Amino acid sequence: QVQLVESGGGLVQSGGFLRLSCVASRRISDFSAMGWYRQAPGKQRELVAEITPRGTISYSNSVEGRSTISRDNPPNSWYLQINNLEPEDTAVYYCYVKLNDYLRTHYWGQGTQVTVSS
Repeated sequence: QVQLVESGGGLVQSGGFLRLSCVASRRISDFSAMGWYRQAPGKQRELVAEITPRGTISYSNSVEGRSTISRDNPPNSWYLQINNLEPEDTAVYYCYVKLNDYLRTHYWGQGTQVTVSS
């Protein structure tokens, strides 16, 4: 079992930045991927950024060029910084981890609200 807690959200003016943190209840010894997704009311859940054990990183088109995902090594925390925030970035942001087990067990946190004012 893994519990994840996000923090760092808040109200930010357009053009500002936030650095979100995810802290796991234990060190993640074996995982296939970890990262962040977000969901705005009435919108489809969107994968924002992902990082693999090898350090391979991918971003959604909507945040690529503005965002940085990073993690501790070995990870029990990972982070997402988004620069040049836009009102369209307003959403609840969730961190997640997929364990490298047979079922690729997926854990996620309760989310942290990001609100970007115009």
